[in-house]
Amino acid sequence: MCPKIKFHNIGFTLCLAAFSASTYADEATLNLKLPTTTYTAPSFSSGTQSFMLALNESKNQSEISTPTRTKFESPFFTGSNAHKYLGLGTLALAIATTIAPKPPEIEDRAATPAEIDAQDSSAHAKFGRATAAMAAATVASGLLSHWDDFHIEDGIFDPDNLHALFGTAGALAIMYAISKAPGEGHAGKGMVGGIAMGVAVKLTW
Repeated sequence: MCPKIKFHNIGFTLCLAAFSASTYADEATLNLKLPTTTYTAPSFSSGTQSFMLALNESKNQSEISTPTRTKFESPFFTGSNAHKYLGLGTLALAIATTIAPKPPEIEDRAATPAEIDAQDSSAHAKFGRATAAMAAATVASGLLSHWDDFHIEDGIFDPDNLHALFGTAGALAIMYAISKAPGEGHAGKGMVGGIAMGVAVKLTW
């Protein structure tokens, strides 16, 4: 009786062990399926977006190099500047001619060759000739550089037209005075010419 019971117990134990092993094997089977998840993009609030936009704008503005402005400087030597300096030089020479020592005047007789040479070589005569040459150069440079500024339809009292008239008349008076020197009365004509050129300079100074 005892040996049969032992065999039954051993067989029952083996059956339970086999059943437990099969159940454990079923539960331990690997699940090779990937998990299905959906990606949700992060949402930004309006305040965060405005902050990012402001940050990008500040970076872009800092990266953009501001162009440096160079001050425009007109060239020193131009036709207009040459005309101006020639006019001022004419006035300076006219003043120098006026105050320069004059040779003694010869009256009631013909001048000797030595006296004529002394008159021609005097400072007054040299300054006078230089003034006449400078006045002619002033008028010529004004015509070349300011020809488009003269318009007859603007009337005689237009400042540019008055400048041209007084300047031309003054230069002609100075040259006429030089041609009459050392004759009597040439000094007055020369002074009138110098004053006329001074008025011309003043009109457009």
